[in-house]
Amino acid sequence: MAVVIKQTEREIRPEALTPPASHPRDERAARFIDVRGLEKTFSGDGAPVRALRGLDLVASEGTFLGVMGQSGSGKSTFLAMLGGLSHPSAGSISIDGIDLYALGGEKLADFRREYLGFVFQSFNLVPYLTALENVMLPLAVKKMPAAGKRERALEVLERVGLADRGGHLPGKLSGGEQERVAIARALVNEPPLILADEPTGALDSETTVEIMDLFAQLRRDGNTIVMVTHNPEIRRYFDRTIVLRDGRLG
Repeated sequence: MAVVIKQTEREIRPEALTPPASHPRDERAARFIDVRGLEKTFSGDGAPVRALRGLDLVASEGTFLGVMGQSGSGKSTFLAMLGGLSHPSAGSISIDGIDLYALGGEKLADFRREYLGFVFQSFNLVPYLTALENVMLPLAVKKMPAAGKRERALEVLERVGLADRGGHLPGKLSGGEQERVAIARALVNEPPLILADEPTGALDSETTVEIMDLFAQLRRDGNTIVMVTHNPEIRRYFDRTIVLRDGRLG
């Protein structure tokens, strides 16, 4: 499926976010995520810690990729680097033909806004805003009428099954409903790539199935999803699973 950002929005993206013309659409789709020689070393008071060690990975557009491994294996570091939140010590990451860390600070922020939707285990909802208002937050910098922002937020709430819960504060929602709000917030900018960090970690088994069914539907709709998890029971939802061990592919 083509990238889900609407054409009118893609036309006004900063030039630096336009994939190079030398990368044909089919090639970019086949190598939508292209990670080469990725390394990350953290330096602190003690000895340097090598979190990732020469990671190579290619994933096509529309893939539901699971990332598994023990604590300390580099899963969250890898996800943060895919999200433009942590520069590599060596190697490169390209998303849809865009060399992520060749972008300057402002362009990297533009990339995160245009290309990525983040979903976290802790939901990260603003407690004094309603579900609808939380979903509208990523649209704050969009140049579109307020009514249009509200309409789009209502559409994604309906998409995640919360059409009748938009006026509720997070504290009045169940854990599963809060996770759905977080997913709706990630979707509202129509990003082509969703990054999810242990999104079912705080949920019971029944709600976990509901949330994973929702992610599976997003995958069928054409979204590319990378999900970090410790839970082997949800592995069946993934098109592909990689296991990290000591910063390397297992």
